[in-house]
Amino acid sequence: MKHVIIGAGAAGISAAKTIRENGQDEIVIISTDDAVYSRCMLHKYIGGCRNVAELSFIPDNFFDENKITWHSNTTVTSVDTANQLVHFNGGVEIYDSLLIAAGAESVLPPIDGLQEAKNVFGLRHLTDAKAIRQNAANANNILIIGAGLVGLDAAYGLLEMGKKPTVVEMSANILPQNMDARAAQTYKAKFEEAGCKFLLENRVVSVQTDASGAVSHINLSTGKQLDCDLLIVAVGVRPSVSFLQDSDIVCERGIIVDSYFATNIKGVYAAGDVTGISESWPDAIRHGEVAALNMCGIPTPYDDALVQKNTVNFFGIPTLSVGKFKLLDGDVEDFREDSECYQKIIIRSGAPVGIILQGDISRSGFWQHIIKNNMNIAQIQKSVWKVSFADSYGIDENGEYKWM
Repeated sequence: MKHVIIGAGAAGISAAKTIRENGQDEIVIISTDDAVYSRCMLHKYIGGCRNVAELSFIPDNFFDENKITWHSNTTVTSVDTANQLVHFNGGVEIYDSLLIAAGAESVLPPIDGLQEAKNVFGLRHLTDAKAIRQNAANANNILIIGAGLVGLDAAYGLLEMGKKPTVVEMSANILPQNMDARAAQTYKAKFEEAGCKFLLENRVVSVQTDASGAVSHINLSTGKQLDCDLLIVAVGVRPSVSFLQDSDIVCERGIIVDSYFATNIKGVYAAGDVTGISESWPDAIRHGEVAALNMCGIPTPYDDALVQKNTVNFFGIPTLSVGKFKLLDGDVEDFREDSECYQKIIIRSGAPVGIILQGDISRSGFWQHIIKNNMNIAQIQKSVWKVSFADSYGIDENGEYKWM
């Protein structure tokens, strides 16, 4: 049996490993990249802390050892599901099962001149990181649109280069999707101390380009104009599905899959960011594993989906947020805070629904389990911060422990 995988990111590589662990079927990977790398580490390349080899999360001999054919630096142009063919620039592969794990692409706002400008980049691929590092070398006015995790990754890498970028963000706080204002302020202060500038509650309304086609200025909603030598856009991503336009595979915001990661076409699966439902690296890895098991004829539903989880670590300060951390009417907040840590939990109808741990992130696995399983702790007569798994056990009439 021949398995073809489109994409060599977390989901695609995870799937290939799982297929190989379950037999000697033929495996082919097709990817636009010519290296396997952790997207989470791209800012380390920008900052010069890691080279390309040090971004990899697989052994050097991974493809040879696992007998995988890898078409690298290759663009898939179409998928013919009727004849089970994947067409790419340079050839065609026939498949018995197909996994689409092509990831996602950076989104550029619909601002005139932005799409064509020479000095505008996202930060999604190694090619982006290389271009940013090269263009930043001689740039004095480096602007970043978006103060989410990707935008701050870019800023952190540039600071490590000795640059002082300016970040424009629509929200009142940085990292608005990752944590609350109090936790975000800790990072904002550290970035500013290192030389980064933030323009919050601002948005880009237009850009001006010079004779070479590069953005020279950006104009903000507050009326301010900023000089620009290099512009990095970090405002979101969209699943990479353009090569499926003429196929019968159903896509909406991403490829539609069932709990087995199967698409509407028999023998075709999708995993990771291309589905639009992956929110983290661990999610993508698990997607790939489950999809691969099903490709190998081992029926495996994806029934262990993680709750929303964000992990951030800048300047040696780790922060983890799990679940929902925005308050609704009736929610109860509980805090712990000292000079080295900040922790907040949100209780809704007696059950924890979200937690933020900054500085001290111990017991994070415990809280993820509690939140994922919507475990009610209202009846436990102790501080919420002292709740443990032992509180969920009782003793029945014959003296045996039981799960309450």
